[in-house]
Amino acid sequence: MVKEAKATGAAAPKSYSVPALTKALDVLELLSEQANSMSQAEICRALGRSASEIFRVLSALEARRYIRRTQGGQYRLTLRLFELSRTHSPYEELLRVALPVMRNLSEDLRETCHLTTLRDGEVVVLAQHESPKPVRLSVEVGSRHSPLATVSGRILLSAMEEDERRGFLSDYTGFDARPEEERLSFLSRVEAVRARGYETAEGERFVGGVDVGVLIGTPQGQIRAALIVALLRGPVAPDVAAIAEAVRRAGATIADRLGLG
Repeated sequence: MVKEAKATGAAAPKSYSVPALTKALDVLELLSEQANSMSQAEICRALGRSASEIFRVLSALEARRYIRRTQGGQYRLTLRLFELSRTHSPYEELLRVALPVMRNLSEDLRETCHLTTLRDGEVVVLAQHESPKPVRLSVEVGSRHSPLATVSGRILLSAMEEDERRGFLSDYTGFDARPEEERLSFLSRVEAVRARGYETAEGERFVGGVDVGVLIGTPQGQIRAALIVALLRGPVAPDVAAIAEAVRRAGATIADRLGLG
């Protein structure tokens, strides 16, 4: 007589090994943990894999735009994964929270404000709320700008730790080729932004333009954005200190609502 086996719980799920996929995910996860780009040799050592198998994985990931090679031949993640997951992106939550605050800020100051972040080595404008004035500044949403020549860039660079900042500047900009005095002055200015918590500039993009901005997020966080008020200088000089305080309060409101405060 055959006895029926008693069910003692759900059957254990089967495990199917897909070596190529496993190696690709290992590479993506490794690069996601690094502030700086990595060479093929460094990736091989970190994963305990041979050069030949990692080369094939890197080639496939680069062809599908999940990673990119820097000018120095090293590898780092692109925003391909971010784009694939954009419907669940934390930046969507950032925009949902930030837009009404930006609207209030713009209406209170009667000036245009915009929100930026860093993508693939450039400052990208995520959102804008225009001034109610008939004559106002405007920046195109989605437009890209140099992190070396904008208030947004210095704010976002100030949120990076020194090693991350050095790697970013080396990989994405011509910073290393600039004269030493210019590089030291720029880095000193970035550190000053980090210390005081905001940045201002007049006439940086064009004569008469004034930008005032603050960081949203923390150096340790994954979400880093800059909130900027952009205005035209009129006959009476703008009260930059008062504008900076208003932008700071708006940035703090956004960060608090996102749980970043």
